Amino acid sequence: MDRIHQTNDPNERGKYVVITGATSGIGLAAARELAARGANLGIVARNTTKANEVADGIRATFGNRITVDVFIADMSSQRSIRRAANEILAKCPKIDILINNAGAMFVDHKLTEDGIEMTMAVNHIAPFLLTRLLLDRLMLSEHARIITTSSHGHKMARQGIDFDDLNGKRYFGFFGKLKGGPNFRYGESKLANILFTTELTQRLKGTNVAAYSFDPGLVATNFNRDNGWMARMTTNVMMWFARTPEKGAETLVWLADTDNKNLENGRYYVDKRVGTLSVQARNVEAAKKLWEASEEQILLSQA
Repeated sequence: MDRIHQTNDPNERGKYVVITGATSGIGLAAARELAARGANLGIVARNTTKANEVADGIRATFGNRITVDVFIADMSSQRSIRRAANEILAKCPKIDILINNAGAMFVDHKLTEDGIEMTMAVNHIAPFLLTRLLLDRLMLSEHARIITTSSHGHKMARQGIDFDDLNGKRYFGFFGKLKGGPNFRYGESKLANILFTTELTQRLKGTNVAAYSFDPGLVATNFNRDNGWMARMTTNVMMWFARTPEKGAETLVWLADTDNKNLENGRYYVDKRVGTLSVQARNVEAAKKLWEASEEQILLSQA
């Protein structure tokens, strides 16, 4: 098993890190490594049993040197995210790092209880909402960071964000699926992660909060294994070329732990370097428009 290189003087010691998607894959690998570097963790997860097992395992390894809290949230439900955010704010006087890592891909067109297509809801609207809800608390940290997991897959969204079809219906009809529509919808959601980071950085200018997105690479995880036999077969083949979760988590941990003087605020990172973005991902006007559209979508859940 790969081991993430640990610095001699970790910057994470005593910091509080809220992380979604930490019960498996790169999120779990990152949570363990950040704990090894002395970070206190707030694990946001959907499955209570699994989250508590992960938290107990980390506590057993590191004892009372750190704290590990569990907050339960279904990332497809804005009501659930708001409830978890309130619990986090009630328990945590300070948040130093927010890691938006949870993600999913759905092969069928499903809407959440808020009326939003599931892939975009989980991958983009959830981190957008959670970030908005925790932002004031992040600003209490001396040097806060917001890190969002994107993907090389953002380059599949060659037409950018379709603001006339935010629920992505065109991806899921018979011909849409025949052309790999759900994969392109996933790519669109990963493009949204980058555009969100771009606009967030602009809105946080002059504050103590920095924002980054990154690509973990092709990682051997359970991702996309619940979408039928075809998805499982495709994923099994791809896993022959995949890196371990620990390797995939390296850039995430590096972004959390590296001195901010050595990072470029708002940038997209791949293997600890600034990565190459698609033309659509460099569209600052689309980033602003997506932010405004996302604000409208989260306002619906307050009605």
